[in-house]
Amino acid sequence: MKKYKTLYINLILIAVLCLSTSCSDDFLDEKLTTAYTKDYYKTEAGIQALAIGTYYQSFALEFALEVPLTATQSGTDEFHAGGDPSNHIWNSYASGLNSFVTVSNANTVAANTNWDNLYVAIGNANQLIESATVIVSTNAAIKKTALGEGYFLRAFNYLKLVSQYGGVPLKLDLSTTVEVEFKRATAEEVFTQIIADFTQAYDLLDNAGGSAKITKDAVAHYLAKAYLSRASEINDSWNSATKTADLQKVVILADEVIAHHPLAPNFVDLWNFTAPDGANEKLSEIILAGQFNSSQLNTGSNWQHLYFLSTYDQLPQMKRNLAGGRPFSRLAPTYFTYDVFDKVNDSRFWKSFQTKSIINNASGNIYKNGDLGIIYIMNTPNDTRFAKTKNTDAIIDPKTGKTIPSAYVQYAADKVGLMADVRFPSLSKYMDGSRIDLTSQRGSRDIILARSADTYLIAAEAKVRLAKQGAGTFADALPYINAVRNRGAYKAGENRAAYTDGSAAWTTAGQAGIPISFIPENSYYESNNIATSTAATSLTINNISMLPAEDETVISKLGYGGDYDRMLCLVLNERTRELCGEFHRWQDLSRTKTLVARAKAYNIEAAPNVDDYHTLRPIPQTFLDGIYANGRPLTAAEKDEMQNPGY
Repeated sequence: MKKYKTLYINLILIAVLCLSTSCSDDFLDEKLTTAYTKDYYKTEAGIQALAIGTYYQSFALEFALEVPLTATQSGTDEFHAGGDPSNHIWNSYASGLNSFVTVSNANTVAANTNWDNLYVAIGNANQLIESATVIVSTNAAIKKTALGEGYFLRAFNYLKLVSQYGGVPLKLDLSTTVEVEFKRATAEEVFTQIIADFTQAYDLLDNAGGSAKITKDAVAHYLAKAYLSRASEINDSWNSATKTADLQKVVILADEVIAHHPLAPNFVDLWNFTAPDGANEKLSEIILAGQFNSSQLNTGSNWQHLYFLSTYDQLPQMKRNLAGGRPFSRLAPTYFTYDVFDKVNDSRFWKSFQTKSIINNASGNIYKNGDLGIIYIMNTPNDTRFAKTKNTDAIIDPKTGKTIPSAYVQYAADKVGLMADVRFPSLSKYMDGSRIDLTSQRGSRDIILARSADTYLIAAEAKVRLAKQGAGTFADALPYINAVRNRGAYKAGENRAAYTDGSAAWTTAGQAGIPISFIPENSYYESNNIATSTAATSLTINNISMLPAEDETVISKLGYGGDYDRMLCLVLNERTRELCGEFHRWQDLSRTKTLVARAKAYNIEAAPNVDDYHTLRPIPQTFLDGIYANGRPLTAAEKDEMQNPGY
């Protein structure tokens, strides 16, 4: 599955719940050249090709678009609006975020895009299930593996749908004619189907193939996630009968996955991309990944390297270069993201964000290429060293004695702050120096969909919830949390000022004749203002009553008091420290019903508008306008009844 070399999709399935022009036109335009008929899926080759296509539709297609940003990162406590307004509406929750989304420009994600893509994938999964069921074959890859993949892929996409929209129409078979009458199932019914499908997949699949394949461990991870979601607050009106049993299953499944997928020794190993199919894409921690490579002939590419970057190339004496990336600048970190890390003892901030760049477009007689050109000082509120947030002349590079021309301070006396500017430390998890030129949007590194650090935190949350149910103690969550935290601690002898990202391997010669801006160091010591140290640090939490200072600050700001709220807050904070920007956050906050409080507290654009009804997305108007009831289009009242409240 690594290259998704050829994509064969049954075109008849486009009609299945994908009723908008934008979805069907784009999809048909891309796929008509395949010229395969439904009979092809009665063959072993056809079934295997369909599996490849459905992998692509489910795991890779959206990452060449901005859907992952708008669906999972915008409008949360982790990120707010960056320097480009294309999809600010998804972050602000303004009135234009509705069953139709107000368009800013051609990059604005429509209300129906995610919905349509997910239902296309479900149609393909239904075809895979049917074909793998009826074919006469003794080949286990057909009768067992393909069938298990089909069940997994259907459940995977329905889990995304129910997490975004609540109850949605369930379509579990193939259409022989165009269907236009659909009703929304309840969220309870959708979860029942998701869990049944994942369970079928779990029973059918083995652990062969690694992160490029859907394995039994991948199924177990997502089945645990489904049980945890069903047991979360957003479903409390109906989940009491299944809650305790669901949470117990979460822990059993998570423990199984954790045993097979040891954490990478160093957090930075996950992001140190040196080549397509390189070592960082084969780590034991990775359970499932969306697959890409560098071939320009392959369908699909990974664009996520574009979206989390600050526009460094607009600053004095800086020029766009492959190592610095092409900055679309859609999302910028919030102060919650900055401050939730212990930036002295926790390496994960410094291994997730770029805080220094060197000059690569020098002019005049003062600066040379290679001098430090950009620095972000990520300090604490009690630091009194700086008068100004931006371009303070107090920051001098000790190596050259020159003032750093573009300097930004998180906490300065003027209290302007980084969120008032379009400059910010760039999330570096998706940096990709392997692109062919400065304008290329095609990235070749894989996208991690599931890794065992996430599984640890899923188990930790289940333990917290079980304690609330009277089945254990809140301290039972700490071993899972501490395992992840202490992987992020500094090891003895480690250079805390060291930095790397996915551009580093391509920086040695200067690309396309343009000098590089990458520098293999961060602003750890400038920010923390402490003496150089190579001592090991510890992030172990020993007592639930004495949580780390950064967590206590969040708990105080959000007004939490009881052990359950405090510990759930800790888990959600830890998920940011470990998984920031990895396309989980909106669902985590929605299902725990913490989205509104956290967005109001930390997201300056969302705060005035976000409301309780935003814990679900609007049902797309294209769907409501296209379906029928009793042989006729829905009335306005019927559309309102089918729509989620508030939209």
